[in-house]
Amino acid sequence: DCLYNTLVVMSALLRTLASYHLWTGQVHSHKWCLLFCRNLHEKASKTWSSWNKLNGKGNIILMGNPGSGKTTTGRIVAQALGKNLVDIDDNHLEPMWGMSVADKLKQIGEKRFVEEEGRALLDLNVDNSVVSLTGSNPLHCDSMAKMAKSGIIVYLDANNDTIIKRQKAMKVDRIIGMGPGASLEDILQFRRQFYEKWYDIRVAVHETDSEEDIALRVLKALQGFENEPGYISTRAVDKTKTVLFLETVLQGLAQDGGLYVKAGRRPTFSLNDLHILVSLNYKERAQRILETWIHPLDISPQELNTFLSKSYTEGLFEHSDIAPVVHLEENIYTQELFHGPTASFKDFALQLMPRFFTKAMKQVGADDKYLILAATSGDTGSATLDGFSRHASGAPVGVVVLYPVKNISDIQKHQTVTVQGRNIKVIGVEADFDFCQHTVKKIFVDEKMKQTLGLCRLSAANSINWGRILPQVLYHATAYLNLVRDGHIALGDPIDLCVPTGNFGNILSAFYVKEMGFPLRKLICASNSNNILTDFIHSGVYSPSTYTLKKTISPSIDIITSSNLERLLYHLSGEDPQMVTDFYRDASANGRVQASQKVIDAIQENFVAEFASEENTNEAILDVFNRTGYLMDPHTAVGYHVAKRVADPKVPTVVSGTAHYGKFVDNILPLLKTAGDQKSYSVSQLIEKASSLTTKPEMNKLLAAMVTKKVVHTDTVPADYNQICRKIVEFAKNL
Repeated sequence: DCLYNTLVVMSALLRTLASYHLWTGQVHSHKWCLLFCRNLHEKASKTWSSWNKLNGKGNIILMGNPGSGKTTTGRIVAQALGKNLVDIDDNHLEPMWGMSVADKLKQIGEKRFVEEEGRALLDLNVDNSVVSLTGSNPLHCDSMAKMAKSGIIVYLDANNDTIIKRQKAMKVDRIIGMGPGASLEDILQFRRQFYEKWYDIRVAVHETDSEEDIALRVLKALQGFENEPGYISTRAVDKTKTVLFLETVLQGLAQDGGLYVKAGRRPTFSLNDLHILVSLNYKERAQRILETWIHPLDISPQELNTFLSKSYTEGLFEHSDIAPVVHLEENIYTQELFHGPTASFKDFALQLMPRFFTKAMKQVGADDKYLILAATSGDTGSATLDGFSRHASGAPVGVVVLYPVKNISDIQKHQTVTVQGRNIKVIGVEADFDFCQHTVKKIFVDEKMKQTLGLCRLSAANSINWGRILPQVLYHATAYLNLVRDGHIALGDPIDLCVPTGNFGNILSAFYVKEMGFPLRKLICASNSNNILTDFIHSGVYSPSTYTLKKTISPSIDIITSSNLERLLYHLSGEDPQMVTDFYRDASANGRVQASQKVIDAIQENFVAEFASEENTNEAILDVFNRTGYLMDPHTAVGYHVAKRVADPKVPTVVSGTAHYGKFVDNILPLLKTAGDQKSYSVSQLIEKASSLTTKPEMNKLLAAMVTKKVVHTDTVPADYNQICRKIVEFAKNL
C-alpha cells in the first residue's frame, strides 16, 4: 500500500496544468486512474498485415460506458456471428474471484478494484469470441494493450445524456471512480479519454436506439471493416483493381489516367448521427466523419486524432470555430474558409494531406523518394508549399509548383515564391492554369519522364489527389451543423450551398456531403466569365474547344478544363468507367461531347448553375461592402451574385468564402476608389492598405506577415513541356 500510494502521488505530480484543475476539483478522486495509463502500454499499431495474422480468429471486443449496451449487444452479435460470448463481469471476473463484482468492490475499494480487475483481464486468453468489457476495463492500460492485439475494439459511443437517462432507468446513480461531490456526468466525461485511446471502430449509440438497433449497427460496422471496398479509378473497367486509401494519396493520379473514388457505397449519416455532431467542435466533427471514410487499418482513430490536432490548431487557424459561418443578409450566409495560414480554403486540405502522405510513405517502407507536382491557379501553390513545409519537412519528399506567371494576383504570387524549404521548387510558366494542369497530368503518364526520375516517384497535390478532396468534405458538413447549432435552422431543415467553382473539387466535396445524408437541397455552381461548367450543367454539352480562357479578377477559377467533373460523371453514370473514358476521349478528339440524358437529369437534380460577369462581380463586392461593411474577395463575390440570382429566398444559402479579400486587394482597391496609384503599390503597401479597409472580416495575421518574406524562387519558363521537365529533373536529382 505504501508503494501504491507513492506511485499515486508521483502520478498526480506529472499531471499537466490543464488536467490538474480537473483532477483536483470535484473529481479529485480520479487521479488514481492515471496510474494505470501513464508511461505504460499504448495501443499497438494495427495494420492489414497484423490483422491478417489473426487468421480470422480475432476477437470482437465491445467497449463503452455503463449503460451503452455492451452486454446485450454482445449477446446479439455473438449469436448472429456464431461466436462464443465472454461477458467480463459474468463469465470471467466472478468465476475467477468466487464472488460477485459488487462484493469484490466492497471488499477492496475502488482504488484497488481497477488494478485487480486489470490483472484479471490479463489472464483472459480467448480468440474468435465476442468480448463485452466492463466500463472500467479501459482504465487499465496493460490489460487493454493485450486485448487490443487480440482483435478489433468497438466503442459503443453514447453521449452523456443518453447514458445518464439509461442509468436512471436502471436505478444506478454511481459508477467506479465517483468521489465525494462528483457527479455522474463528471466521471462519464473523464472516462472518455480512456475509451478514445483504445477503439478501432466507433459505433454511435442514440437515445432512442433499441438493443437490436445497436447490435445491427455494430454488425454493419464489422461488415464494413471486413469487406473494405477500397478505392477505384474512374476509368477502371476491371472493378477488382482497387487500392487502399493511403495508396490513393501516394499515387495521386491512377495509372490509367483516371481519378480515384471510393468503391462501393459511400458513408451515410442519419439525422440522429447529425444530432450528435451539432454540439461538437470542428476537430471532433472531423474525427467522426473521417472515421467513416478511412479504414482503421489504414489510419487508426488515434493517429487520425493526432493528425487533426496538429493540422487544425489555433496557431494555424485564427478563428476558434476554424470555419465560421457568418450571416450576410436575409437568408444568405458565408462560410469563412480563409482563417488558415495562406488565407484560402485550400488550407483545410493541405494542412492535413501532408500528414496522410508521410504516413503512407512510412507504411510503404521503401527507399523511394517522392516528388509532388502541383499546378496552381493561385491558392493551391502557396497552400501546398506551406502544408508540406510544416508537416512533412523531414520526409524524403519534394514539391514542385507550376504557376501561370500572368494569371495570379501579386499577393498570391508573393505568397508562392517566398516559401522557403529544402525540398521546394516553384516554377513560373508563361501560360494559363489549364496549360500548367495539363502539363502535370502529362508528366504522370510520361513513361520516359518516369524513367528519367528513377527512384523518385510522382504524386500530385492538386484536387486530382483524393487526399485533397476528402478533407474538404469536413467544412461543408460543418457549415450545415453550425447553422443548426446557432439556431438559424432546425435539424433536418434543408439549405443550399453555393460554391465558386473552377476545377470542380470544392463543389464535388459538397456533393459527397449531400450524399452522406446532410440536408443539402441544391448545390449551386458559381462560375465567373469562364462559364463552361454553367453551360454544361444547363445543357449537358461539354465543349472545351469553343472556350477561350478569359483573365478575370477571380483568377483562381479561371479554368476551362475542370478535372473533378470526371468524378461526378462517374458517380452519376452509375459508376460506368467506359462512359467516362469515352466522354473524355470524344472531348479531346472532337472538342465537344454530349452527356447522356441519364447523366444530365442526375446533374440537374443535384446542381443548379449560373455565372457572374466581371461587372456582376464588381457590383457584388461594392454593394455588400457599402451596405454591411463586409468585404468579400472576388471569388466569394462570384458566389454571392449567383446565390442572389438563383437561390430560393425561402431556403438558407451558404456561400463558400473561399479566400480572404486581402489576397486580391490589388483588384479590389480600384473598385473602392481609394486614394493613390494602386498599380505602383508594392505587396507590402497592398497589405497595409487592405488592413485599413475594414474589420469585417479581420485581416489574416499570417497573410499580413507574409509581406516581410524575401523572394526565393525566381525561375520562369515558356509554355514548353520539355523545358519544364528539364527544370523538374534538375530539382529531383538533388532531393
